Amino acid sequence: MDNNMERVPVKIFEDSEQVCKVIATRIAGLVRDSSKKGKEAVLGLATGYTTIGIYTELIRMHQQEGLDLSNVVTFNLDEYWPIEPTSIQSYHYWMNLNFFDHVNIPQRNIHIPSGTVPEAELEAYCRRYEQSIRDAGGIDLQILGIGRSGHIGFNEPGSPRDSRTRRIQLDRITRMDAAGDFFGVENVPRMAVTMGVGTIIEAHEIILLALGEHKVDIIRRVVEDEISKDVAASFLQEHPDVTFYLDEAAAAELIRMSTPWLTGQCSWDELLERRAVIWLAGKTKKPILKLTEEDYAENSLGNLIRALGRVYDINLNVFRRMMKTITGWPAGKGQSKRILILSPHPDDDVICMSGTMMRLVEQGHNVHTACMVSGHLSIYDHDVLRHAEFVKEFNKIFKLTPEQTIVIEEHIENYLRGKKMTDTDTPEIQQIKALIRRTEAIAASKFCGIQVKNIHFLDLPFYKTGTVQKLSVGPKDISTVCELLEEVQPQMIFTAGDLSDPHGTHRLCLKIFLQALDKYSHIENVRRDIWLYRGAWQEWTPELIDMAVPLSPDELRKKRFAIFRHESQKDRAMFPGPYDDREFWQRAEERNMATAAIYNALGLPEYHAIEAFVRWPVQRSLQAASQLSHAP
Repeated sequence: MDNNMERVPVKIFEDSEQVCKVIATRIAGLVRDSSKKGKEAVLGLATGYTTIGIYTELIRMHQQEGLDLSNVVTFNLDEYWPIEPTSIQSYHYWMNLNFFDHVNIPQRNIHIPSGTVPEAELEAYCRRYEQSIRDAGGIDLQILGIGRSGHIGFNEPGSPRDSRTRRIQLDRITRMDAAGDFFGVENVPRMAVTMGVGTIIEAHEIILLALGEHKVDIIRRVVEDEISKDVAASFLQEHPDVTFYLDEAAAAELIRMSTPWLTGQCSWDELLERRAVIWLAGKTKKPILKLTEEDYAENSLGNLIRALGRVYDINLNVFRRMMKTITGWPAGKGQSKRILILSPHPDDDVICMSGTMMRLVEQGHNVHTACMVSGHLSIYDHDVLRHAEFVKEFNKIFKLTPEQTIVIEEHIENYLRGKKMTDTDTPEIQQIKALIRRTEAIAASKFCGIQVKNIHFLDLPFYKTGTVQKLSVGPKDISTVCELLEEVQPQMIFTAGDLSDPHGTHRLCLKIFLQALDKYSHIENVRRDIWLYRGAWQEWTPELIDMAVPLSPDELRKKRFAIFRHESQKDRAMFPGPYDDREFWQRAEERNMATAAIYNALGLPEYHAIEAFVRWPVQRSLQAASQLSHAP
């Protein structure tokens, strides 16, 4: 297919693991070819959760396949300023932890901009960094991520095309995006040292990697719009050898994926038909059943009529399918089912589907919830102090072991008084924070009518680092979920399908669940009844929705009260996400009401709010599948 609306070459992969393996294979090939020629391979590297999969695969290739990296020279894009290299938020620390400590790149060949250079010496230091790149013969392959404002490196909006390595002021969006790593935006450095746009574009080859739904808007702008000084990544359109590597989620708003009929070439299937009709209804501001042949013809959908027949039949087919999604009985009628609701963090279930949870309990089903990780990272220190004070006074009232209480409280106060932003909480404080979240989850689930004996806490090991950096998924993570499945033997399962949470916990929890499901002995009892919810970070688009559960104003109000049970996450959550300043209860209500408004605008029954679900596996159009690249 000729994607003539795209201004740079784009490769799209089904998921993040595939794309990271392909890029790692490309890097390994460059390294081996350079070694055969007796040359050093010069790599430009980026940090962040987007690129960690590349480094994980390179480490595997080095340790298991003998990939020799001793001939590699590296130059990192950027570093916060000022920041100590030993700080857990520094890019020096991140690169060592996630890559350099595990491979055989000589220390003398590793270059990362310094965050400790005195201000008076910065200009000269940046010139030396540029000279080091030139002395190495230039960068052979530059790996890039992309920020929500379109920055590459830390080249914020307005960065000139010919800019070089320099100190730069970070804008508000970038600092908000980094707030989770620094436990609050107020702790994020206001400046950084970064390679310039001109420095980056001089690389012989460039690969830009973008993953996740939260990158869709900026990727569409950079790939399909003209070059703009307000979007530094758009200058990559001028590079002779640049390729964008995207997962399906990040590519979702490219025209060839979202509205391929506008390209003039389209292979129609049921999902694409539904998407086109819903798109047309929105564009013309008409209900589905009022769309006319002229509406189709005037909006590049004449070939849909030629492919599928009469407009009346097309409209009716999509309308009926959307009508079938609406149900007030999410688990069906006539039979009590065992239902398992998996919640990555302790509050995801009530944020995204507590209206449905209450409905399921009211309709007589045996509902279980399971929090997959403790969520202790999102508890503020002042909440720990408040709860410790409560326990002390509680024990005073009831004369319960006051001596032990004093010891624990003194530990808490002494540690938190001297705690630095970069310090990891002690095991005792981590346990207290986890307990706060656990008791809130119990309160929320009980409010939804779930019995305490049906509330499970898995405390998966991959999360137990004490920092936002997670461990790799291991056998114990999978076996823990397997044990829960065997214990509950659910006939219906709900789990999170929004994969854009700030640190990837939702994505890892879904991966763990699916691997556990493959080992579940009663999988045939549940295979067709696995449902994905969203709401904390984004909502399902209407053409994908398989089940829509309406909520009345009273039910939506009760949902708000369920979310309020997570008191520590109210007013100001530790990790609100990089692109939404609303509280979680506000996001949930507004997204549920927006889904109902979409249904109403399409000519479907009008409801106050709707919680939406998609059946696993998520349906993909043949058109989208045909656009996917494949790992070698």
